[in-house]
Amino acid sequence: MAEEPKRVFPLPDLGEGLQDAEIVAWHVAEGDHVVADQPLVSVETDKAVVEIPSPRAGRIEKLLARPHARVPIGAPLVAFTDGVEHDPGAIVGELAESAPAPASTRAPAQALVPPATLRPRAAPAIRAMAADRGIDLATIAGTGTEGEITRADIERAAQQKAGAEPLRGIRRAMAQRMEEAGRAVVPATVTEEADVHAWPPDAPVTARLLAAIIAGCRAEPALNAAFDGAAQTRRLNASVHAGIAVDTGEGLIVPVLRDADRLGEPALAAALRDLIAAARARSLAPESLRGATISLSNFGSLGGMFAALVVVPPQVAILGAGRIRPVVVETTAGFAARRMLPLSLTFDHRAVSGGEAARFITAVKTALERPS
Repeated sequence: MAEEPKRVFPLPDLGEGLQDAEIVAWHVAEGDHVVADQPLVSVETDKAVVEIPSPRAGRIEKLLARPHARVPIGAPLVAFTDGVEHDPGAIVGELAESAPAPASTRAPAQALVPPATLRPRAAPAIRAMAADRGIDLATIAGTGTEGEITRADIERAAQQKAGAEPLRGIRRAMAQRMEEAGRAVVPATVTEEADVHAWPPDAPVTARLLAAIIAGCRAEPALNAAFDGAAQTRRLNASVHAGIAVDTGEGLIVPVLRDADRLGEPALAAALRDLIAAARARSLAPESLRGATISLSNFGSLGGMFAALVVVPPQVAILGAGRIRPVVVETTAGFAARRMLPLSLTFDHRAVSGGEAARFITAVKTALERPS
């Protein structure tokens, strides 16, 4: 006897240990007939925008999450009325399959949308609180038991009404990563300046910087390492997987150029162009957002000279490059104006000594000062 297709499709496992996702846009409407693997909805995780396909053929009875709502993994996403095909193993991403977390361990189902025909579930005191603040309960997705609206839901809605908006997508992920890094790392920063007067006007700055980082890692491998603070262990990485900080209109994203040390400078420049374009288009594959062993922030094109940057564990270092500017320096022939590139190296002082950091940034400076 054929298995009866499941009527409710939950948000599938998105891999990488992610707990929830934000609804970006629905590609179907209630009443539509869909086929298996047809795009249902786009969701945004902390790392990328992911398109979720339909696990079966059927007709859409109900969309169970509003746009911009955060949906826990395993929470109901869409309800079907009919259909004959079913894929029991729908998982987005590349990690091993895992069953949805038990209901008792999932995040609050704040994305669940009460049926429009039902009165929002809320205690009398909560209704009075909403009325006092001029909030329509029908516009709120409750996070309490069975979608009941809580005091926290009202307070959140009041903040939004007052102009305070919750962080979403890239900006929310950035805030979380920076907060975690701020708690975990013991940072220290050293600075230097590289004389790049001999560079041609069209020099690919970011590619030159990345090539210099590779030279620095070869001179001082301690900077291309992974540190586990809890276990007090350090692992030197054999390859350079470079995280490249990319500024977008929505926040900071750091795609990873894998095996950068295996590429020559022309190939580095081409690979960087593609990676940065994909980051700004939000079209990066999940594997392009993990596994960095050392990072680069070329903020000089936007402004600024030196910076105390943020090291994201388990990495132990990040190099920052400021704005190239003319500086009067003393040379063997006297004083002259030279084009100087400010460098800032922030490192986790638990894993990297001051001497190791100094040797690294000196090797970076030497590599950058070569004409080509």
